[in-house]
Amino acid sequence: MKPQGVGRVKQSATGGRLNGQVALVTGGAIRLGRAISLALAREGCHVAVNYLRSRPAALATASEIRALGANAAAIRADVANPSDVKRLVAETVRRFGRLDLLVNNAGIFFRTLLAETTPAQWDRLLGVNLRGPFLVSQAAARAMERRGGRIINIGDVGGVRAWPSYIPYCVSKAGLLMLTKALALALAPRIQVNCVAPGAVLLPEGFPERLRRRLRREVPMGREGEPADVAAAVLFFATAPSYITGQVLFVDGGVTAR
Repeated sequence: MKPQGVGRVKQSATGGRLNGQVALVTGGAIRLGRAISLALAREGCHVAVNYLRSRPAALATASEIRALGANAAAIRADVANPSDVKRLVAETVRRFGRLDLLVNNAGIFFRTLLAETTPAQWDRLLGVNLRGPFLVSQAAARAMERRGGRIINIGDVGGVRAWPSYIPYCVSKAGLLMLTKALALALAPRIQVNCVAPGAVLLPEGFPERLRRRLRREVPMGREGEPADVAAAVLFFATAPSYITGQVLFVDGGVTAR
């Protein structure tokens, strides 16, 4: 993709509520990230699709975004690596000329039994899920300073519900909820910071069917969530009045209402 000069991003052919804006979606190539990237593009947003190991998927998602009439770029970076993060944000601004919206979606999830959890596992989970959003937000805030912007973190109900076999993961998501509130205060009034916290959406491959049925029974709405449910919540914060900041929206079928 040919680099564009500052302020030269063209209006998207798709129109929409975000027409001409530029978004960076971390982990934007697959699963929830892909759904979010495409939802933003349908609203006219140009999208930088960040990935680490999913290059073919990132290129495919970028191609789908262009087919919708928006510009796209696939940019490799490890969000837990400070030098990668600086390059990621700089490359986004270089290619598109600006940055209006950051979606901190990149995350990892795996089981960690208390007696077997290693320091490396702890560091990796908190590195990607908590340190990463902090580093990318820090860099993005500098790029948004003149125009203002919006940061949307992707949390999890695990941030408010303790899962004893996933302690580092729960701690990382609990930290992300507080990071959302602290960043909202630190970056006001120029930048809004909010969080979308999904429940049972896109369960891991091979998730046992009996556990899936049990999960459904525990959800008041009686079903698992869809990626489109989360993407719609992201679009809400991406287009919400500027008076809304520091908020967490649970997209969990009513689980946290109990």
